[in-house]
Amino acid sequence: MKMIQMLAVVLLCLPDAQAEAATAGASQPNVILFIADDVSWNDYGCYGNSAARTPNIDALAAGGLRFDRAILTASSCSPSRSSIITGRYPHNNGRAAELHQPISGHLPWFPEILRQHGYFTALSGKHHMTSTAPKDGPDARPTAFDHVDGGRAPGNSGGHANWVQVLKDRPTDKPFFCWFAAYDAHRDWDGDKQWNAVQFGPLHPPKDVIVPPFLADEAETRQDLASYYNEVTRFDHFIGQVVQELRRQQVLDTTLILVMADNGRPFPRAKTRLHDSGMKTGLVAHWPQGINSPGIVSSLVSAIDLAPTILEIAGCKAPETFQGVSLTPVFRDPSASVRQYAFSEHNWHDYEAHGRSVRNGNFLLVRNSRTALPWQGPADSVRSPSHKALLERQSAGTLTPAQADVFQAPRSDIELFDTASDPQQLTNLANDPKFSDVKSKLLAALNRWAEETHDSVPEKISPDGFDRRTGQRLPKSAVNSEGAITPGQDRNADHVNAPGPR
Repeated sequence: MKMIQMLAVVLLCLPDAQAEAATAGASQPNVILFIADDVSWNDYGCYGNSAARTPNIDALAAGGLRFDRAILTASSCSPSRSSIITGRYPHNNGRAAELHQPISGHLPWFPEILRQHGYFTALSGKHHMTSTAPKDGPDARPTAFDHVDGGRAPGNSGGHANWVQVLKDRPTDKPFFCWFAAYDAHRDWDGDKQWNAVQFGPLHPPKDVIVPPFLADEAETRQDLASYYNEVTRFDHFIGQVVQELRRQQVLDTTLILVMADNGRPFPRAKTRLHDSGMKTGLVAHWPQGINSPGIVSSLVSAIDLAPTILEIAGCKAPETFQGVSLTPVFRDPSASVRQYAFSEHNWHDYEAHGRSVRNGNFLLVRNSRTALPWQGPADSVRSPSHKALLERQSAGTLTPAQADVFQAPRSDIELFDTASDPQQLTNLANDPKFSDVKSKLLAALNRWAEETHDSVPEKISPDGFDRRTGQRLPKSAVNSEGAITPGQDRNADHVNAPGPR
């Protein structure tokens, strides 16, 4: 079994004419994937945030590609990361559809294939991806990473402490792939306590932060956001350190750098939401030798498109399990389009949930299968000062409609938004007759995707593990998970490779 797996991986790496053309003479480029933890797409300077300082990411965007419609498949840490590394939708990864659960053991991870094709592979920082496959024996998966470390050091628990050293220690006779994953900006904030003004500049003043309309503009919220901005800036600083090292080693031009996040900021109506605040990610690509024309990419792309992209530029064929499409046409021409639809899902993350969404053009349709429950955000967000400020306004009866949405229950089963005219997605157009054709088109696409990828809405899914008002963990006696299954489990979705509409 092990020999068959390894042979299959080697066969996947035989270059073809398309892959050779895509590399445009840059044989086996290096690749670095920077992934932030809980950072929203519009919290970088290059995406229009005038308060958060991200000069290094901004410089990469200026010299590369800024993707304005990059969509995650899950606004939840481990399901999102697992989806990126397998190139598959969360429910097609088995139990990994839910937080802290493993990927089905038969599914390949793209770094395995790179490693078999001669790459040195490293993961430094937050991992958060596991497999049901045994670590040893005939059914074990091929090794994905030559090097793994937690990215922490005294005075730096942000996950980026070893990034530069990994590059210094790498074998110089091999191309390299690095998965550099920060803990920034996951709660609880540690950046303030570990702040180095010489490296990072001054702390962000609370008066300068941008408070979205669904949060309460109170002192505690502003300080909460300022601490979050500090972690975004710290993430940016260490990206700059890596870029400097690449330049010192004279490999910057031959290295594809990708910068993204696993989900939106850990605030109410962001992380775990299917709306832009949770599911849209900033995505920057920088590759002087492989990107023909720097610019802005306005076409839809999905997080599952990164795995086939990286394999193609490395000269490897994508395995049949991948459901994404390669972005190499966009590298050649930023105006190119690779997909018409982007699908996302939200399953258990601290609380019972089942939501699905589809995007086409400027429109976003969300379908909620747990309408009786509020969608207030994960437990760490519920415990936050920003959420408590909303609770105070709720008690006082002074919530705005945007803020009240955090607590709304029951919720609509179908929501439809024009993201261009309504960037915060506050106006539901689902019942507006003027948009009935759009609604019908997107529902048909979503239904087709669910059917072809074997998605499902199980009668019993994982229940709440935390109190919805306090964010405190519920006692085990209050959590009945007996008989619960993950979406798609009843339809063997982890063995289905069909991608649905693209």
